[in-house]
Amino acid sequence: MKIYLAGSDVFAYDAAERGERMKQLCRMYDMEGLYPLDQVCRTAEEIFEANTALIRACDAVAANINPFRGNEPDSGTAFEIGYAYAMGKRIFCYADDMRSLREKLGAEDTDGYMVEDFDLPFNLMIAVPARLVRGDFEDCIRAIRRESDKVEL
Repeated sequence: MKIYLAGSDVFAYDAAERGERMKQLCRMYDMEGLYPLDQVCRTAEEIFEANTALIRACDAVAANINPFRGNEPDSGTAFEIGYAYAMGKRIFCYADDMRSLREKLGAEDTDGYMVEDFDLPFNLMIAVPARLVRGDFEDCIRAIRRESDKVEL
């Protein structure tokens, strides 16, 4: 089973090492991790094409949706989740904090915008199509393994 490894981890200074650890964990659970930085790309267009090709080639997505550069997940990861959904892929999103948006932000954000009240930890366009996992990457991979053992992905 091939798992696309989405998330802001690719922006960390130790991104290559993180990717190797993530792929090793995948192998421990009899899966193959597809990490975006394993491809040699020079332009934004090449990165886009290579990453969307990896999503098309995967069976499921494991997405780190912890806040990145603010209160929300990385916008590129949000796109990848939507793209995977459109491709009919299974989506598993993991984060440390699964409190509802209202619990995290209150009734309105710091710019005065209303915060939706669906008792979801993330925007409904991410939370509804995904299997949400509280915890880290390994917790997510374990959830994928459990669900794939029940139903063929």
